[in-house]
Amino acid sequence: MNTDDNTQDRNNEYTGMFVGLAMVFVTCLLVSNLIAGKLWEVWEDVTLPAAVILFPVTYILADVFTEVYGFVRARLVIWIGFACSFLAVFAYVITIILPYPHYWLDQSAYGVVLGIVPRVLAASFMGYLVGELSNSVILSKLKVYTKGKYLWIRTIGSTVVGEGLDSAIFILIAFAGTVTNGQLFKMMLFQYLFKLCFEVILTPLTYWVVGALKSKEGIDTYDYEQKYKII
Repeated sequence: MNTDDNTQDRNNEYTGMFVGLAMVFVTCLLVSNLIAGKLWEVWEDVTLPAAVILFPVTYILADVFTEVYGFVRARLVIWIGFACSFLAVFAYVITIILPYPHYWLDQSAYGVVLGIVPRVLAASFMGYLVGELSNSVILSKLKVYTKGKYLWIRTIGSTVVGEGLDSAIFILIAFAGTVTNGQLFKMMLFQYLFKLCFEVILTPLTYWVVGALKSKEGIDTYDYEQKYKII
């Protein structure tokens, strides 16, 4: 059992399971960013970005990383996701501005789907970093406090804070001043509740994945005396 990040620092090996889960995390993040422009009308007057069907998976995976491998490894994956998202956005921008032949009729479609509004981009990146890192820190602290018990309380409790910060930051930065305060609050509330319900419903799956990883990897990290640095 690893009990601190010093053990993690000495171990520079990354198992196939860790790398595989990190790839799934990054994929979910990139796809979520790509489909966020599609709006989903849940019911009358309640609209959510299509990304809500996939983005909450990143929080579940962040819980798994923190619970099994510890905060240091979880933080690494979160920053890798951020870097990959930045690279993807750069590629989107280059793709849109490349010269195209006169017979190419789909340029506007590419602009709509891949075009990134700077304000929305800043909101997405800021919400992601604050939310994911907060989620990981809280779960890490709760694991030490509860001595590894009550995983469901730790995963849901950390998500309550992480997803709350994520939703609030994203909606406020992206849409404040463009819609009424009532609409702003409604967007924030329903997006947050949907993500939270997603976490709760998939809690049994989280238990199964965490248990399987701990058994296969032979690791169960406790972040005693951890210094929670952003980088």
